[in-house]
Amino acid sequence: MAKPASNLSRQLESVGNWVDRRLPVSDFWKAHISEYYAPKNFNIMYFFGSLALLTLVNQIVTGIFLTMQYKPSAAEAFASVEYIMRDVEWGWLIRYMHSTGASFFFIVVYLHMFRGLMYGSYKKPRELVWILGVFIYLVLMAEAFMGYVLPWGQMSYWGAQVIISLFGAIPYIGDALVEWIRGDFFVSDATLNRFFALHVIALPLALLLLVVLHLAALHEVGSNNPDGIDIKKNKDEQGRPLDGIPFHPYYTVKDIFGVGVFLTLFAFMIFYAPTGGGLMLEKDNFIPADPLVTPEHIVPVWYFTPYYAILQAVPDKLLGVLLMGAAIAVLFLLPWLDRSKVRSIRYKGLASKILLVVFAIAFFRLGMLGLGTGTAAEVFEARIWTFVYFAFFGLMPFITKYEKTRPVPERVTK
Repeated sequence: MAKPASNLSRQLESVGNWVDRRLPVSDFWKAHISEYYAPKNFNIMYFFGSLALLTLVNQIVTGIFLTMQYKPSAAEAFASVEYIMRDVEWGWLIRYMHSTGASFFFIVVYLHMFRGLMYGSYKKPRELVWILGVFIYLVLMAEAFMGYVLPWGQMSYWGAQVIISLFGAIPYIGDALVEWIRGDFFVSDATLNRFFALHVIALPLALLLLVVLHLAALHEVGSNNPDGIDIKKNKDEQGRPLDGIPFHPYYTVKDIFGVGVFLTLFAFMIFYAPTGGGLMLEKDNFIPADPLVTPEHIVPVWYFTPYYAILQAVPDKLLGVLLMGAAIAVLFLLPWLDRSKVRSIRYKGLASKILLVVFAIAFFRLGMLGLGTGTAAEVFEARIWTFVYFAFFGLMPFITKYEKTRPVPERVTK
């Protein structure tokens, strides 16, 4: 009775060998999975890279199903979303997986970037890994903004109106640039059509390309670890890192556990709080877009609010736009601003640790202020935290250069 099974096994093996001779699947698997040695001291903060990939897949798959029913027309967009929610079988689930998934995507990305700040994952030789990561963040922000406009609710429409108008602050070309982005003299059907095209085709392609480059650059130089030690320096007779373990099966199993925890939290939000109390989907966005009625309070989605608070903190519109752009652009300079002899926060001085904690508080507080109503007290506080935000980058070269650091061990610790 075992013969048919063995014959099938041989046939599958021959098919696999045929494919492998024409497409190096096994070489790819060995180079990037089974024989890619990662540091053996990864902690919980290293879950977020794989989770970012998971959320990206979720957004692409659910987005494909949504486009099957969505109508990119100012006259039909809102009604088509309502049709998906009410009449399409499981449409409400797919829509909430996509909208809630966008927020979870940013939560994972922010934690992934914070881990990079903690352990110096931007320092030599991983400068390009970091730079590509920041480009991913920029494209992700553009993708999220354009996707937010597509439901064509009140907050979608007026949010697009406010954000696009910011480009009008650019001298000489501002007005023409705003008209070019909108495709009309005001936010209209033309705007919705081009945002739809960019959201479902151009930006996802750019995002996927950047992710591939990000992973390729990472695997070329090797993964960082909580100690900031290069594991390639200590190898055995076979050339394998003494402080490394194969990514598969050790970290694939570990990541599966992380995925399980993540999906549990994700499912809880989808089934019990899909709007996130108004943070993920505002109540005004369940009202059709009306150019004649302005919402009482226009605010962006929570993942943009730190930069919105920086914009509000500056009375001059042009200066506010420049400062908001600088808040993101300065991330590209991080590999050269940090002059410390060590990578990880574990071995940096007390000043660096305080600086990082205060920066995290500033970013979080700016996010909260960006959700506010823009009172005088909130604007004043936003100015203080904006100063703290930029002080983190301004002080880093001096503090990291002159502070006393702890000695880094030769081998990785737990």
